[in-house]
Parts: sequence; structure tokens; C-alpha cells
Amino acid sequence: MPIAGIYGPDDFANRPQGQATPTPSAPARSAPTLPRPSLEWTSEVERATAPIYQRVKHVIPSIEWPLMAPTIHAINQLKRERNAVILAHNYQASEIFHGVADIGGDSLQLAVEATKVKADVIVQCGVHFMAETSKLLNPDKTVLIPDSRAGCSLAASITGADVRLLREKFPGVPVVAYVNTSAEVKAEVDICCTSSNAVQVVESLNAPRVIFLPDRYLATYVASKTDVKIIAWKGACEVHERFTGEELRAFRDADPSVQIIAHPECPPDVLAEADFTGSTAHMINWVRERRPNRLVMITECSMADNVRAELPDVEMLRPCNLCPHMKRITLANILESLLTSGEEVTIDPALAARARRSVERMINLRN
Repeated sequence: MPIAGIYGPDDFANRPQGQATPTPSAPARSAPTLPRPSLEWTSEVERATAPIYQRVKHVIPSIEWPLMAPTIHAINQLKRERNAVILAHNYQASEIFHGVADIGGDSLQLAVEATKVKADVIVQCGVHFMAETSKLLNPDKTVLIPDSRAGCSLAASITGADVRLLREKFPGVPVVAYVNTSAEVKAEVDICCTSSNAVQVVESLNAPRVIFLPDRYLATYVASKTDVKIIAWKGACEVHERFTGEELRAFRDADPSVQIIAHPECPPDVLAEADFTGSTAHMINWVRERRPNRLVMITECSMADNVRAELPDVEMLRPCNLCPHMKRITLANILESLLTSGEEVTIDPALAARARRSVERMINLRN
């Protein structure tokens, strides 16, 4: 079904001007700074990190490993000292995803796993909305993000005030927010979703019309899979919107046997050329099951490295779009975060209680 309507900031004359409202914060807790470890390449570090390098040797050159391994070794030791767990999104670089992460996955997987964490400290290796989601689900734990500037074009495209204006324009219409939104926005909606479960979430509301925000391309994909009329927002992922159908056709012209899989945040002409469309988790599972000889993975390109580390027999042809926000997370600032307990993610408790309901409703729907 076509999108029933699409709205953005320019469609509301009374929209507040300026930047998105910062999420109110609660006071951060302090923790003692730990001694700075040695970051020398030694025989001990080489032995300790050898199993990790076996996992990533197909994507990280051996000449680079002595530069990364001491920091990886130090991080893995500091996790035990801090009683910390590291969550890493599929878009993190391989030295993070395979080297120091305890749990990896897409937004839905990380949200679910965050509810099971027993550690005192969660280090979120992803963008800021993911760290906020972990905090919403773990209000009594310390949640750290190595660089709080790791944002998201989708989360930045809409505010809580925008959601309230949409509700005024469409009274009684339920609102679904993609998890790529701030806690402020999550507090104003009925339920959250990820690209893994967006269609299921929309249909669970049993409503003829649903407001779906903020990704217009994911909204278009959802509208094609359901009879529910979708009212969308004019947001887009700055990584996925740059791909084009023409680009994909060029890959097919060069090799008709190549397989192409794409994320639903991509424009419709891209999805029309793909052999499979799905979330990052669904894309990874598709590759595991199909084991294609040659593959084009239309999403953030670090994920191709992470899949190839696991499945080196799959040749990856990559039109490479990096997420500048994900790449703010580095081994160096993960180490610094564990040493100093910065930067801590805090959310005003009253706002968090409202935002938590929409996230938990999504998780409970899945279970």
C-alpha cells in the first residue's frame, strides 16, 4: 500500500524553532579512575589475543594487529575489574565487534540482551540512542558511551514536540517510533520498533492508520508489507539513503551471478534491485543460510567485514558507505571510558519512565 502521507518540520507552522530538545538528565554517578595500563606489544599480549586474531585475520592485516592487540587486551582485563559488559552494534569495526564485545547484534537484539545483563556497568558501542535505550531498560546500572557525540541523522530529525504536533493533526492515530529516536521522542509514542519487527509492531496495534516515524524509507517498506495506512515522517539514514538502484544494477551487469541484500532504510529503487531485504540481523542470517559465492551487502560497510570474519568463504563486493557516528567509537575511547567511567548516559527519571513503556511494549510483543 502506498504511504498515506508524509510530514516533516516544514509542515507545521507552529513548530518550535531551533535544535532538538536535549534529553533531560539525572545526575551522573562518579567512580574512581583506574590505573592506566601498558599498551606495549609483548609476548604475553600476543598469546592472550591470539584466539581473537584467528577470528579477524581475514579482515585485519597481520601488520596492524600489534597496534590493536594491546588495547584489546587491556579492555578485556578492565571489563573484569569494572564488572562491565560491552554491547556492540553490527556496524562497529571488527576489532571492536569481534575483539572486545560481549554481545553483538542489531538494535532489537541489543535492546533485548540489555534486559538480561548482570554486570554493574554497560558500555554501549553504538550511537547515542542505543545507549539511551540500554539506560531505559537498566535504570539502576551505569551505562557508558565512549563518545557521546555518536549521534544519528534519524534521531536528530524529530523531537518530542514534533510527535505532539502529529498527534494534534491526527487525533487518535497510534504512533510507532523506530528505535533510532531519542528518549524524548520515545516518551511521546505508543510503541517502538526496529527494522526487524516493524511490520509486526504496526499490525499489532489493530488500527487502520498508524503514524510511523522518523524513517520515510522504512515507512515505505512497511507500507508495502501491510494493509495499514502509514503516515510517515521525512527522516532518513544518511548512510542508507546514499545508495542507488543504478549502483546495484552496475554490480549485476558486471556479474549476473552476484547476490544483493539490502537494509529497508534504503530508498525503494534500491530495494527493488535486491534479492533480499531485511534488518542487519536478518541479513546476517540470510548469508549464514545461503552462503553465496559473491555478495553485495547494502548497508554500513563494517558489517560486511564482521560477516566475512565469520564466513571467509563469502566474497564481499562492497559499495562502502561508512557511518561517521558509529566510527566515533574506537578502541582508544572504549579504554578511556572503562578507565574513567565516562561518558555516563543519564536520563531524567520522569521522562525515562514514559520512554521505557514504549520500549518494553516492543520487547514484550516479541516475547
